[in-house]
Amino acid sequence: MVTIILDDWLDWLARDQAKSPHTVATYARTWRTVPVDPLAATVDDMEAWWTSRIGKSVGTRRNELAGVRSFYRWAIRYGHTNEDPTRRITPPKAPQRLSEHVGREELLRLLEGLPDDLRRATALGAYAGLRVSEAAALHWHDVDRELHRVHVRQGKGGKDRMVGLPAVLLDHLLPERRGYVVSGEAETVTGHTLGRRWTVAANGLGVEATFHKLRHRFGTMAVAAGVPLTSVQRAMGHSSPATTAIYVAASDTDLDLIAAAVTR
Repeated sequence: MVTIILDDWLDWLARDQAKSPHTVATYARTWRTVPVDPLAATVDDMEAWWTSRIGKSVGTRRNELAGVRSFYRWAIRYGHTNEDPTRRITPPKAPQRLSEHVGREELLRLLEGLPDDLRRATALGAYAGLRVSEAAALHWHDVDRELHRVHVRQGKGGKDRMVGLPAVLLDHLLPERRGYVVSGEAETVTGHTLGRRWTVAANGLGVEATFHKLRHRFGTMAVAAGVPLTSVQRAMGHSSPATTAIYVAASDTDLDLIAAAVTR
């Protein structure tokens, strides 16, 4: 019964909430750390579990609590239980720090040294702020060369958005092919696979970074150029301005200003 109820919730996350396979797998692993039946767990049980997680990083504990609470919201919504036994748990505060990002010399080294598909992915991360999963899923019919826009479909949370298409980005994407932008084929890879390949290749060029650091560069450069925080938030697909705030508070502009800022 426990396995069935958790499987039903995980299926719902993937199907109805458009959670990524990575998120679903992470939430599933979290429940393997909980030693009690989730529907029989008491407040004391869950507080004991939370205490057992002390020693893990703040980020790990926040993610684990988010996963457990997601289950209980679902269980209450669909009548499997009446209460959330984690209600007395307070999530740890995430440390506020400025974002680290790929520097200009490192970016040039990546653009010059990576294979073509990874170079195109790099340009999308650095010059358009795309997540690795968004870069992998980008199709050429979503690139509007006339309006200088990129239509990001089904980003995080299943949301669409538009971002600018600066000339330097287009130069790295061309020549245009049918199919997916990064792979250059009718088929593409998952964001997880692309991200792992990118990290290994970048490390081989002496750049110790993950793909996400390219997004950090995009956000940092845009904010430093005076682009309003709300505009950077929209361009990056952040649901909360607090997420964008790690790039420092700034002021407002349009997609063209962002595109100009990140290519400096």
